[in-house]
Amino acid sequence: MALILLDLDGTLIDSEVGITTSMVHAMRSVGVEQPSQERMRSWIGPPLHTSFAELLGEDEDRIDLAVHHYRERFDAVGWSEHAVYPGIEQLIVNLAGRGNRLAIVTSKVAAQARRIVDHLPFGQSFEAVFAPTPEARTCGKAELVASALSTLGRSARDAVMIGDRCFDMNGARANGVRAIGVLWGFGSSNELLEAGADHIVADPRGLEECLAVCLHGQQDTDLKV
Repeated sequence: MALILLDLDGTLIDSEVGITTSMVHAMRSVGVEQPSQERMRSWIGPPLHTSFAELLGEDEDRIDLAVHHYRERFDAVGWSEHAVYPGIEQLIVNLAGRGNRLAIVTSKVAAQARRIVDHLPFGQSFEAVFAPTPEARTCGKAELVASALSTLGRSARDAVMIGDRCFDMNGARANGVRAIGVLWGFGSSNELLEAGADHIVADPRGLEECLAVCLHGQQDTDLKV
């Protein structure tokens, strides 16, 4: 059985509204002018402390306060402001039905991530959620992927990581795991290629076909775009 690791934001769910609105709330709370929507979109993926440091510099106390206000709003309402991407539910049902082991690997705080996953119509398909604790300021995808492999007892050759940002690709590459980038999220083809994606897919159907090749060798097709 293969281990399929999936990012959450930008891969399974479109969470832009909940995340960016909570970012605006956080910035206002610490007296910073609202960043552009494009800039906030680029912050979806890495840890909050990393993103907020772009505006707040090395002021750790102010960064901590911004993160606190972000989580305050996100915990109250932001977590529910998302939509499942079209085709994702059937994809997950199909992958689980073939006996694959599925797990979430996300930079979102663990409690928030589990809450979202538990409310997804296909949430029961995931064996585990790997995410940082609130105290972990800059826990990266490399550490989380390594934890997933260790905890679930799988080798890198039996696993694949799927995500929409360079952080997902970097986390996979750091652990010798195959990396598949998706284009319906918050990253770009160039970003994913530069981060070392083994394959890039444009839609969930293409992802399912790509996984059939990577995991089972059912076709002889170059799926990298």
